Amino acid sequence: MQIHVVKPGDTLWRISQLYNVSTDQLIQTNKIQNPSQLVVGQTIVIPILGRYHWVAPGETIYTISRRYNVPSNELIRINRISDPQMIPVGFRLYIPQQARPSVDVNAYIDIRMSGAQSPQIVDDVGEHLTYLAIFSYAVNRNGTLTPVDDQSTINAAYRDRVTPLMVLTNFEEGTFSRELATSVLTNPSLQDKILDEAIRIMEEKGYLGLDFDFEYLGRENRERYHSFLRKARARLKEKGYLLTSALAPKIRDDQKGILYEGHDYRAQGEIVDFIFFMTYEWGWSGGPPMAVSPINEVRKVMEYAISRVPKNKIMMGIPLYGYDWTLPYVPGGQWAKSISPQEAIKLALRYNQSIQYDPVSQAPYFYYTDENGARHVVWFEDARSIQAKFDLVKELGIRGFFYWVLGGEFPQNWLLIQDNFLVNKRVTT
Repeated sequence: MQIHVVKPGDTLWRISQLYNVSTDQLIQTNKIQNPSQLVVGQTIVIPILGRYHWVAPGETIYTISRRYNVPSNELIRINRISDPQMIPVGFRLYIPQQARPSVDVNAYIDIRMSGAQSPQIVDDVGEHLTYLAIFSYAVNRNGTLTPVDDQSTINAAYRDRVTPLMVLTNFEEGTFSRELATSVLTNPSLQDKILDEAIRIMEEKGYLGLDFDFEYLGRENRERYHSFLRKARARLKEKGYLLTSALAPKIRDDQKGILYEGHDYRAQGEIVDFIFFMTYEWGWSGGPPMAVSPINEVRKVMEYAISRVPKNKIMMGIPLYGYDWTLPYVPGGQWAKSISPQEAIKLALRYNQSIQYDPVSQAPYFYYTDENGARHVVWFEDARSIQAKFDLVKELGIRGFFYWVLGGEFPQNWLLIQDNFLVNKRVTT
């Protein structure tokens, strides 16, 4: 497939003619809600096999073949070029689809957020997923687990041959709690009770793996957490269940901060089957405006992860959302609003703003002024930023990637998965 960035004067009809596809195809695949009003800077994924390349000044068949890793004679044959030395500037070349690597893809779904819509959300995108991590069973101080109404969502996962993962968290009163984690990690009998209950639920409901998302542990709980995970591994292995963990984005062993000090990449890589590295939230709702998942920062985390964890255990995180900040940003002031990529496009259209693209973070953004005169900035994800992340996954040769969180509309993302990867399925029909 191909990514088209809307330019001044572009219409859907013009774009459809440029790529020889119908306007209906563009509307349906991209879920374009205002076909007669496009936003400058908006990305549209063109639903074709392969892509087109328009020859630029100074380019040759050889340089183009190197760029796309397609043999020169193949480009000449497919495009019926009689004289390869005389291709004019502006000539449209068809580039065939490249071989697609197989990857694992996971997505988290937060039952609290998506509620009764959860099964339909899973059905809508299940063909693109290997795993579904259902968030979350919070551990309680007495060793019980907070109930989750998840059976219909688990059933949807099975319909789509997706492996359901049960997520355990140290979540208490709306946030991750170090005190709760400490009470669990210092009490072996409490840990046994939690694992007994988790395995009972897994067997009863059909979960096939257990994902530990214990955050803000602090250094004092680092080794205690490893011990708990080793105990969990022994119990789960008996049942044939997967064990995974979610870890904060680090770039060195001794990184300071309560979020980082309790997570040890190398140790957890030796214990669990694979790890979800949470490479997002640089730009977060309570912090200053910036890209949620800047590719330059993501790369640093992934390169560090590869130095500590086998590649076949590494899953890179990708956000399915952005944030709308009210300016000026004031620490401790108004928090940013989470929005989907589709909602971001609606905002840009509503306030007649062009979308910009930052080449360093490889993320789109725009400014607008609301009806009350307040200035805003929006950072989000689009087809270009997702493709940059997919390119990094392929470059590094890791196990795959995962999403936080299902529920917001982002049709271009799922189109690009089809174009870039073959998604593994672990559940047989």
